[in-house]
Amino acid sequence: MDENCPLFCRLYEGRIAQGSLRGTSIIFKVFPGRRAGGTEADMLAANELSAHVFLQSSSKGVCQNLVLLLGGFETKTGEQWLAFRNDGKYSAADYAKVTCENMTKSRSLGQNYWNHFDNEQAIKRRSFFVMKLFQGVMSGLAYMHDHERLHQSLGPSSVVLNTMTEKDAAYLVPQLRDLAFSADIRYSYLEEGPATLSEGLWRRASTAGAFTPMEKRAFGIADDIYEAGLLFAYFAFVPFCEAGAMDSLSLQRLLESTFRLDLEATREYCLADDRLLEAVKFLDLGDHAGWELLQAMLNPDFRKRPIAETILKHRFVTGAVL
Repeated sequence: MDENCPLFCRLYEGRIAQGSLRGTSIIFKVFPGRRAGGTEADMLAANELSAHVFLQSSSKGVCQNLVLLLGGFETKTGEQWLAFRNDGKYSAADYAKVTCENMTKSRSLGQNYWNHFDNEQAIKRRSFFVMKLFQGVMSGLAYMHDHERLHQSLGPSSVVLNTMTEKDAAYLVPQLRDLAFSADIRYSYLEEGPATLSEGLWRRASTAGAFTPMEKRAFGIADDIYEAGLLFAYFAFVPFCEAGAMDSLSLQRLLESTFRLDLEATREYCLADDRLLEAVKFLDLGDHAGWELLQAMLNPDFRKRPIAETILKHRFVTGAVL
């Protein structure tokens, strides 16, 4: 099941049997027919299809950090099937779950505590892997924004990984998927009025004081950056904590409700909890460079958030802090 879609699309593995792509491993994403999903299912499928077609037709070439659409079709029952090249079976959510479970298991067995050097090396490998993972996410998002598209559904399950082995971080190629809620921010579209699937986004833009097409475009990009910031926080905490110590919803509540996006206060709180110490140490690298980046991405004022290209050059994302 695809948890990012409210219609709970089904995912199937397959392989192309004929033609020039014969033997290619694929993933089918199946949107329910109108009888089960209503007109919204068709709109989401059409939007995801058009977003990929548009992005893959760029004169700059195909982005390696976006899943590759190979085709699609509609069944007699009205289901929409989209076929993507299968470049990875795992999501970032899978990686975080396995990693924190392994950490719990190791500590319950007394491992790593007895060999400080091994534990240090494991954390260093994890730090590099997470930085490479986030770098791939931001590269995909930067490509989308450069081509006038918003993702609007960023989360741990919307990032596909070709490996979860931290020793193989050099070969890691994260890819963004789930573009069903993607929004077109070309000025010609913004001037026509809000599309049905992005009405909520533009309502929030108006509330934040963004009314002109230029202001709306800036708000939309900043909104994606905010979601990417929450995803960065997830990457920084969950893989570095034991299972159950932190999850995405608890982390979002901690950041938004408890500390109202005050990252300095959040850090002080986390320092007092032994279960969160490795996450704090990770964000502390490079004289608190991780906290600095996170605070910038989650700035309450959308006008002050950095763009994706700027984030990619940040010393924490480049790995210069290691």
